[in-house]
Amino acid sequence: MQEESARSAIDMFISAFNASDDIYVTALLSQALTSDVVFWGPLGRSEGIAAVERFVLDIRRHPAGTGTMVRCSAVDMPDEWARYQWVFTTPDGGPRLAGTDVVHLRRSLIDQVIVFAGEIEPSAS
Repeated sequence: MQEESARSAIDMFISAFNASDDIYVTALLSQALTSDVVFWGPLGRSEGIAAVERFVLDIRRHPAGTGTMVRCSAVDMPDEWARYQWVFTTPDGGPRLAGTDVVHLRRSLIDQVIVFAGEIEPSAS
Protein backbone atom coordinates (compact mmCIF):
# COMPACT_ATOMS: atom_id res chain seq x y z
CA MET A 1 0.00 0.00 0.00
CA GLN A 2 2.84 2.40 0.83
CA GLU A 3 4.37 1.82 -2.59
CA GLU A 4 1.08 2.71 -4.28
CA SER A 5 0.95 6.00 -2.31
CA ALA A 6 4.51 6.76 -3.38
CA ARG A 7 3.75 5.99 -7.02
CA SER A 8 0.68 8.23 -6.86
CA ALA A 9 2.63 11.17 -5.35
CA ILE A 10 5.48 10.73 -7.84
CA ASP A 11 3.13 10.59 -10.83
CA MET A 12 1.29 13.68 -9.58
CA PHE A 13 4.65 15.50 -9.25
CA ILE A 14 5.58 14.53 -12.82
CA SER A 15 2.16 15.60 -14.08
CA ALA A 16 2.97 19.19 -13.03
CA PHE A 17 5.65 19.29 -15.76
CA ASN A 18 3.02 18.23 -18.31
CA ALA A 19 0.10 20.41 -17.18
CA SER A 20 -1.98 21.88 -20.00
CA ASP A 21 -1.39 25.38 -18.59
CA ASP A 22 1.00 26.99 -16.07
CA ILE A 23 -1.96 27.89 -13.83
CA TYR A 24 -2.40 24.19 -12.91
CA VAL A 25 1.20 23.61 -11.77
CA THR A 26 0.74 24.79 -8.16
CA ALA A 27 -2.39 22.70 -7.61
CA LEU A 28 -0.71 19.57 -8.96
CA LEU A 29 2.40 20.12 -6.84
CA SER A 30 0.24 20.73 -3.75
CA GLN A 31 -1.28 17.28 -4.22
CA ALA A 32 2.16 15.63 -4.40
CA LEU A 33 4.41 17.60 -2.04
CA THR A 34 4.40 18.71 1.58
CA SER A 35 4.36 22.49 2.06
CA ASP A 36 7.87 22.33 3.55
CA VAL A 37 9.35 20.11 0.81
CA VAL A 38 13.14 20.24 0.49
CA PHE A 39 14.24 20.21 -3.15
CA TRP A 40 17.80 19.34 -4.14
CA GLY A 41 17.97 20.30 -7.81
CA PRO A 42 20.65 21.11 -10.36
CA LEU A 43 21.05 24.60 -8.90
CA GLY A 44 21.26 23.55 -5.25
CA ARG A 45 18.92 23.30 -2.29
CA SER A 46 15.61 25.11 -1.96
CA GLU A 47 12.52 24.74 0.22
CA GLY A 48 8.78 24.96 -0.23
CA ILE A 49 6.31 24.34 -3.00
CA ALA A 50 6.94 27.80 -4.51
CA ALA A 51 10.62 26.91 -5.06
CA VAL A 52 9.69 23.63 -6.77
CA GLU A 53 7.09 25.49 -8.82
CA ARG A 54 9.78 27.91 -10.11
CA PHE A 55 11.90 24.92 -11.17
CA VAL A 56 8.97 23.22 -12.93
CA LEU A 57 7.98 26.43 -14.72
CA ASP A 58 11.58 26.95 -15.87
CA ILE A 59 11.62 23.44 -17.35
CA ARG A 60 8.23 24.05 -18.99
CA ARG A 61 9.68 27.15 -20.68
CA HIS A 62 12.60 25.30 -22.26
CA PRO A 63 14.06 27.28 -25.21
CA ALA A 64 13.49 24.28 -27.53
CA GLY A 65 9.79 24.31 -26.67
CA THR A 66 7.46 22.76 -24.14
CA GLY A 67 8.67 19.26 -23.46
CA THR A 68 7.24 16.13 -21.95
CA MET A 69 8.35 14.58 -18.65
CA VAL A 70 7.65 10.88 -18.10
CA ARG A 71 8.50 8.34 -15.45
CA CYS A 72 10.25 5.57 -17.38
CA SER A 73 10.84 3.02 -14.63
CA ALA A 74 9.01 1.33 -11.82
CA VAL A 75 9.08 2.97 -8.40
CA ASP A 76 11.64 1.25 -6.17
CA MET A 77 10.72 1.88 -2.55
CA PRO A 78 12.65 0.58 0.45
CA ASP A 79 10.67 1.91 3.45
CA GLU A 80 9.96 5.68 3.23
CA TRP A 81 12.47 6.37 0.44
CA ALA A 82 11.72 5.83 -3.24
CA ARG A 83 13.58 6.22 -6.50
CA TYR A 84 12.53 6.26 -10.12
CA GLN A 85 13.93 7.20 -13.50
CA TRP A 86 12.54 9.90 -15.74
CA VAL A 87 13.01 11.29 -19.24
CA PHE A 88 12.35 14.84 -20.43
CA THR A 89 12.05 15.30 -24.20
CA THR A 90 11.47 18.52 -26.11
CA PRO A 91 9.37 18.62 -29.29
CA ASP A 92 10.60 17.67 -32.76
CA GLY A 93 13.53 15.57 -31.59
CA GLY A 94 15.03 18.42 -29.58
CA PRO A 95 17.15 18.01 -26.47
CA ARG A 96 16.48 14.98 -24.28
CA LEU A 97 17.49 14.68 -20.65
CA ALA A 98 17.23 11.62 -18.45
CA GLY A 99 17.84 11.12 -14.77
CA THR A 100 16.90 9.53 -11.49
CA ASP A 101 15.04 11.15 -8.61
CA VAL A 102 15.19 9.98 -5.03
CA VAL A 103 12.25 11.08 -2.88
CA HIS A 104 11.33 10.77 0.77
CA LEU A 105 7.67 10.43 1.72
CA ARG A 106 5.83 11.60 4.81
CA ARG A 107 2.11 10.82 5.17
CA SER A 108 1.90 9.83 1.47
CA LEU A 109 3.38 13.15 0.27
CA ILE A 110 6.89 13.89 -0.95
CA ASP A 111 8.84 15.94 1.60
CA GLN A 112 12.27 15.65 -0.04
CA VAL A 113 13.32 15.44 -3.68
CA ILE A 114 16.87 14.81 -4.86
CA VAL A 115 17.29 15.20 -8.62
CA PHE A 116 20.11 13.38 -10.40
CA ALA A 117 20.05 14.61 -14.00
CA GLY A 118 22.02 12.83 -16.69
CA GLU A 119 23.53 9.41 -17.06
CA ILE A 120 26.19 8.10 -14.69
CA GLU A 121 29.33 7.19 -16.59
CA PRO A 122 30.99 3.84 -15.91
CA SER A 123 33.95 4.08 -13.57
CA ALA A 124 37.42 3.92 -15.07
CA SER A 125 39.22 0.75 -14.09
